[in-house]
Amino acid sequence: MKRVILGAVAAAVLLSQSATYTQAPRPVIATDITAAEIKAVLDAPSAISDRLITAVDMGTYNVGVGVLRRTPTKPGAPVSAINHEHITEVYYIISGTGTLLTGGTVTNPRPVAADSEIVKVVVGPSNTGTFATPAQRRKVGPGDVVIIPPGVYHGFDEVTTGIDYLAVRPDPDHKLPAGYVHPAVQAFRGTK
Repeated sequence: MKRVILGAVAAAVLLSQSATYTQAPRPVIATDITAAEIKAVLDAPSAISDRLITAVDMGTYNVGVGVLRRTPTKPGAPVSAINHEHITEVYYIISGTGTLLTGGTVTNPRPVAADSEIVKVVVGPSNTGTFATPAQRRKVGPGDVVIIPPGVYHGFDEVTTGIDYLAVRPDPDHKLPAGYVHPAVQAFRGTK
């Protein structure tokens, strides 16, 4: 599983670099995130399901890597939707299954509070609402990868036992806090 996750992360980073024309200094070493560190962040208590593991300054852009845990959804309940104004997300499903809704129309759209952890740390300026009519519905499960462009609403339905997924976030506008490392990873590394 570790190789697949790291492979997905590497592929997303390479794809994001191909469209970047850089003259700024680039990192000279790689950034590693172990499977144990991902698990530590997933298992850490949190008020939100979306947790940034780290954000790396790549010169002319940042790359964030987060991990998310969605709990089971209620059949027939309205499906929450969120979009991120500047951030592309590349999802790699680690475990669980569900139906991912993307695009379409959303009712009651509103911005996420600028002082929230979601905006300040995790994904930058975002908007929420409730899906009225999604443009796409697709079943996702372990090993699946989905790329969600900036501004596209997305949310999960038909999650029966929970779903964990990794999110790689190319950040051309430097909205993510470069150098950030999740406290659970800091604690994990301190005990090594």
